[in-house]
Amino acid sequence: MVADWNGQVALVSGAGSEQGIGIAIAKRLGSLGVKLIVTGSSARINDRVAELRAAGFEAEGRSTNLCEESQVLEFTSWAESVWGRIDILVNNAGMASQGHPEPFADLASMSLETWNLSITRNLTTAFLLTRAVLPGMRRRGYGRIVNISSTTGTRAGNPGEAAYAAAKAGMIGMNMSLALEVAGYGITVNSVAPGWIATGSSTPDELEAGRYVPIGRAGRPEEVAAAVTFLASPESSYITGEVLVIDGGNCLVENKAFKK
Repeated sequence: MVADWNGQVALVSGAGSEQGIGIAIAKRLGSLGVKLIVTGSSARINDRVAELRAAGFEAEGRSTNLCEESQVLEFTSWAESVWGRIDILVNNAGMASQGHPEPFADLASMSLETWNLSITRNLTTAFLLTRAVLPGMRRRGYGRIVNISSTTGTRAGNPGEAAYAAAKAGMIGMNMSLALEVAGYGITVNSVAPGWIATGSSTPDELEAGRYVPIGRAGRPEEVAAAVTFLASPESSYITGEVLVIDGGNCLVENKAFKK
């Protein structure tokens, strides 16, 4: 049983964006003394590593195509060799990669290629990374896995996002079954489901939607990071298979015509 953060190592995927959820999570964990391994889909991850080190955190990182099984296996082998362990895995990769935004398409006209791209990017990446780090966690009898899902697909939907919604809903299903499979090994598996969060990749329409959240604004990446950090903490040892919604109360609104 791990009693504190001392000596822990976290792997955070999807941490390439300067204003994204991934880097906010890494900074939050780093501030607690956790050693950091970050990855992203492009060379800009090197800038994030430099940024983390400049803040005084112990950090390493590499660009990796997490959609490719061979690259995931190579990356995780390297990651575990850096400090000899991975205690925390945050599956944040997905939604969009640099230069390749998430495609929108009605299901009736969606190509199989578009469907597979979204499922692979938003769900298969989490499967591949999780499968790769599980043996070490099981061997050590400790681990925290936190998946970044979404309110899209788990609490609500958007036209043109059937594939993305299916992937994020699939993540919750994977979350529940895996939680049961590893509960006896001291490993917990939980998800957070952000709503409208203002990041560097937010579109004008998404930022506008955030104005209509009951709290009156879009969320901040740091607010998602705070929830992830709790679920990644030693103190969360009796919480597993759960989903924490972070949406400012947006999913609670039944009467969409209601105005304060």
